Amino acid sequence: MAKKARLGSKIARRILRTLAVIFIVMNVIAVFHAYKFTHYTSETSTKIKKPEKLSGADIAKIIFFGINNPRPVNAIVPGQPYTTLKLKSNKEIECWSVKAANSKGTVVLFHGYGGNKSGMVDKSDEFIKMGYSTLLVDFMGSGNSEGNQTTIGFYEAEQVKTCFDYLKQKGETNIILFGTSMGSVAIMKAIDDYSIQPSKIILECPFGTMYQTVCARFKVVGAPTFPMAELLVFWGGLENGFWAFGHNPVDYAKGIKTPALLLYGEQDNRVNRTEIDDIFSNLKGPKQLKTYPLAGHENYLIKYKTAWVKDVCSFLSEKN
Repeated sequence: MAKKARLGSKIARRILRTLAVIFIVMNVIAVFHAYKFTHYTSETSTKIKKPEKLSGADIAKIIFFGINNPRPVNAIVPGQPYTTLKLKSNKEIECWSVKAANSKGTVVLFHGYGGNKSGMVDKSDEFIKMGYSTLLVDFMGSGNSEGNQTTIGFYEAEQVKTCFDYLKQKGETNIILFGTSMGSVAIMKAIDDYSIQPSKIILECPFGTMYQTVCARFKVVGAPTFPMAELLVFWGGLENGFWAFGHNPVDYAKGIKTPALLLYGEQDNRVNRTEIDDIFSNLKGPKQLKTYPLAGHENYLIKYKTAWVKDVCSFLSEKN
């Protein structure tokens, strides 16, 4: 009997040691992946090998250390005359200012994760046609702004405030904030944190919670979310100095009374409809929700330019 007890105890210790090793390895992997997810490298090329051409060493390196995240580089500039600005925020950020004749106001455009202000030029063009001046912004780490870090809208919220304050100081009285994905999240957090009061906001496909957006990336590649999604959120926040489980636009929405237009592509595999409905429900001011049936997590001008322009024009022309 004693011999069996000793054997059982020995097996239990081995199991516990094995589980401890697995737990440590998973956390080490999460640390590397979280860092790569929130920090850009100095690389500017986005070319990667096709999965079938990856060697065993390549696959192992990706699994354990993550994929390098090349710094988003501005590829095009506005077609109209523009001025380049450097604004001091928690990081120095670069912006392009485009003036419209007889301007009705200024639309500030904030890009998504992995993007930059070049990716907002086509939307800037549409706002210029509507009679609005624009301010296109590189968040920290992107384009020609300072740093190599991205916090998926958390610290970027202060940069939204910096742009808003700059325009206010210049005497602009009609400031509209436009964001896509991470950019819309940063807008929501800026309003919630700093009580800035733009005239209107236009939000494209914001995620509901940080945890949900990390889970979505696992689901896109067919990987199970538990427990690595939890570990990535935990370590990503810790490495960047904030509690990432509390970075939740669905909660920020509860403090927003600004008139809001929420836009969503119904084929979006990064943000689900429930997240959008929850955010929309929590917005406290005048609000509209417009969806595009065949659009995913992408630039809506590609498939729905006419509808997008109509929806935005109608929203901006409304008196609230």
